[in-house]
Amino acid sequence: MRLYRVGLFTDVYFPNPNGVTTSVYLLLRELRRMGHEAWVIAPHHPEAPEEEEGVVRVPSVAYPFYEGQQIALPSARHLPTEFELVHTHTPLTLGVWGLRLARNKGLPHVSTFHTHYEKYAHYVPGLAVLDRYTGIVPRLAKAFYNRVEVVIAPTEPVKRLAESYGIERPIRVIPTGIDNRLLEEAPLPSPCPWPEGKRRLITVGRLGKEKSFDVVLKAVAELAKEEDVFLVHIGEGPELPHLKRLTEELHIAERVLFLGPVPYRRIGGYYRLAELFLFASETETQGLVIWEAQAMGVPVVAVGAEGVLEGVLEGKTGFLVPPGDFKAMAEKALLLLRDEEKRRAFSLKARAFALERSAERIAEKVVAVYDEAREILKVEPKRLIFPFPRLPRNSLEDRP
Repeated sequence: MRLYRVGLFTDVYFPNPNGVTTSVYLLLRELRRMGHEAWVIAPHHPEAPEEEEGVVRVPSVAYPFYEGQQIALPSARHLPTEFELVHTHTPLTLGVWGLRLARNKGLPHVSTFHTHYEKYAHYVPGLAVLDRYTGIVPRLAKAFYNRVEVVIAPTEPVKRLAESYGIERPIRVIPTGIDNRLLEEAPLPSPCPWPEGKRRLITVGRLGKEKSFDVVLKAVAELAKEEDVFLVHIGEGPELPHLKRLTEELHIAERVLFLGPVPYRRIGGYYRLAELFLFASETETQGLVIWEAQAMGVPVVAVGAEGVLEGVLEGKTGFLVPPGDFKAMAEKALLLLRDEEKRRAFSLKARAFALERSAERIAEKVVAVYDEAREILKVEPKRLIFPFPRLPRNSLEDRP
């Protein structure tokens, strides 16, 4: 096995917990365990620890339209070593820096296509409207990803999405790994966040509009008519005030706890105490939290959309319901809560299903892509690269 000095470029990292952060963290850890010299290049964050093994923080400024997000201001003097390979996890600031570094130094470049970028355009003022008229988001993504040697997609639906953007580079499907051992070894929370005697529901994720947590809350309101349920949410985000108001309107404020962020090393304890995981996002490319929950034996009731479709064995490890259908979510959850034998059978199958995605196995597949990218660069050193797209003149005015 060839060992690499690899830079993992990402615009989001701890202490911001999300799927990309977890994916990069686990890959860094496994690459280093395998003997590679791997580094995460991430924006400085005021709440990040001073010492982080394998992490280089570059200067950044706060992004004014999304609390907690930082915009990197990269410079070559912040690089920890001479990389042999670049692996970007974003097409934004640090992704573009990684792309330029790879092109200027003739390095193989691998990039992971993590998400459905149009669904996040509302975080940039005016971008959602601009994209509606010009399609600028997929055009920019196409320009970025067609400059790399190999693209990694976490699921087949994401691969098809990337192809729909016009990305013509080799696309390899490699799911994000999960750390079964870390989840298992996490201590149980004390005190228990669920009141005694309540049915223990859990959901995890960033409280953004695109995550549709309002659907979960409406499902809880339906469930509360039949069962004494209590939902614990782990995470944070800009929709928190709105969702708290919604719990009041639905008369379930006493049945929902917004716990806030929990360190990744401790989250497994919460999963292990829960009886059922609810999830309503329609924008997930891989649904990492769904895999984590199942690895801890927690059956899932989730919206069947995007990457979640591959994350649940329908009728075996959980149930998939139509987008926005909170009544169907409540119905399926009630089915499992009222049949303990079925819930336990789902739990056993969920654990076995999720354990196929260990972080060790996934890192080995990623390294195989690194080898492929290195070979591609040898035979395509001067591949024709199209320029980044420009907005068409009068594109807005010309539309009816």
